[in-house]
Amino acid sequence: MANRDFMAWLSGFRKSIADYGYYINFDKVYQNVENIKIELNILNSLIGSKTIESDFKSLLLKYPEIIKCIPILLAVRVNEIYCQDERGGYTFNFNPKKFSLETEEDFELYSYFMKETGLFELLSSHIINNLVDYVTGIETGLDSNGRKNRGGHLMEDLVEKFIIQAGFIKDVTYFKEMYIHEITEAWGIDLSAISNQGTTEKRFDFVIKTDTMLYVVETNFYSGNGSKLNETARSYKTLALEADTIPEITFVWFTDGKGWVGARNNLKETFDVMEHIYNINDLEHNIIREVFK
Repeated sequence: MANRDFMAWLSGFRKSIADYGYYINFDKVYQNVENIKIELNILNSLIGSKTIESDFKSLLLKYPEIIKCIPILLAVRVNEIYCQDERGGYTFNFNPKKFSLETEEDFELYSYFMKETGLFELLSSHIINNLVDYVTGIETGLDSNGRKNRGGHLMEDLVEKFIIQAGFIKDVTYFKEMYIHEITEAWGIDLSAISNQGTTEKRFDFVIKTDTMLYVVETNFYSGNGSKLNETARSYKTLALEADTIPEITFVWFTDGKGWVGARNNLKETFDVMEHIYNINDLEHNIIREVFK
């Protein structure tokens, strides 16, 4: 891989690696709705109610478990919600195990919550027809927020596929998400040079063991610009130089994404000093079989 041309290498970076499951995890959406489907159907009886406050009270007294559904109607995943206005502040508890309506004042508080948040209006005005469908939509929207986390694992998952294709076996010759102290304990290698003398607990995405070398691997993909890219390039440059002082290990970085185009100067600095930095195109051309020996 000597004398590689940086700009030619960068030109092969991808715009996206999103797979079909990246956008929405519908299995998770459906399961979350299923977990409260009975309670949502009970609450459906409030849709179109002309006496919603008294009907709500009757439902709570008979089916107190419906209280756990209230937060998701506001598109939040919590058991407690704090609200305040000119009347002061109050923390509302929506955990059925801790919720109780011991006094009329308790009901008045939760009734006030439902009114002021707009939930009574949503139900009584028949703006929606079915809470199960409504919550399915909310869960779909909330799950879209998980794309960042799913995106962060896409490159890791992609690299792992190529590691497996190269013949490495999970928990035998390759390992996921290992901390420095775990590597030291497993193979007795002193990694203090890359842990700031033991004060930094670095975790690598993969560790690959061959007969002659231990490879510590980082993976990431950046589809968009941001200051984090410059910081990542600088930190991995430092890590590569530190790793070079430890003969028992080799640091390998798999990265890609058009976001690097805007941060190419910093990436080039790392590219110039780091022997083992590769992109998806390199993976597709069997770089793992070539390097991990």
